[in-house]
Amino acid sequence: MPEVIFPGPEGRLEGRYHPQKERDAPIAIILHPHPQFGGTMNNKVVYNLHYAFHNMGFTVLRFNFRGVGRSQGEYDQGVGELSDAASALDYLQSMNNNSKHCWVAGFSFGAWIGMQLLMRRPEITGFVSVSPPANMYDFSFLAPCPSSGLILNGTNDRVAPPADTHALVSKLHEQQGITITHTEIDGSGHFFEEPHMDTMLDTVTTYVKRRLTETTR
Repeated sequence: MPEVIFPGPEGRLEGRYHPQKERDAPIAIILHPHPQFGGTMNNKVVYNLHYAFHNMGFTVLRFNFRGVGRSQGEYDQGVGELSDAASALDYLQSMNNNSKHCWVAGFSFGAWIGMQLLMRRPEITGFVSVSPPANMYDFSFLAPCPSSGLILNGTNDRVAPPADTHALVSKLHEQQGITITHTEIDGSGHFFEEPHMDTMLDTVTTYVKRRLTETTR
């Protein structure tokens, strides 16, 4: 898989880019967990999501936020990281301007960034938020949430307790014109330790494949 370096708001960003042969393949970016708690683009959940999307026919980009790995800059409380994600999407779109579908998937802190990116980029047709930390971050910016998506969490998540995810989902369910699908993986913690990883990836694959055959947002 080609290593790529592309321009970000604070200097170079490091990523892994995995194209398809089809010129009009759907595109997806995958966002990693919190940079200050060891989150990188090689996190197991992020890595597996990357391959799950690629196996479904997506051209995929995952990358390190500023200050992580070989990406320049330093941690910026989520503000700069959102700009990094926007730059990553710009880069991905510049290489794939025939793409009809654009998805964003994020894990933990990356889920929070991904949902903010949704609000900025109307071309995003779907999202996957894995273990969104609704207890740590304010998700009230999702008013209204612009596209349908999947929210996944584990029933034994100690980092982002399920009750907070439920509250987030019920708020999103009140919105018109979009459908939020919420799945809980029974017995799983925040990081989808085995055997829960496969269940989580199967859930994502089933959901995304179904959405790709539908024409509605």
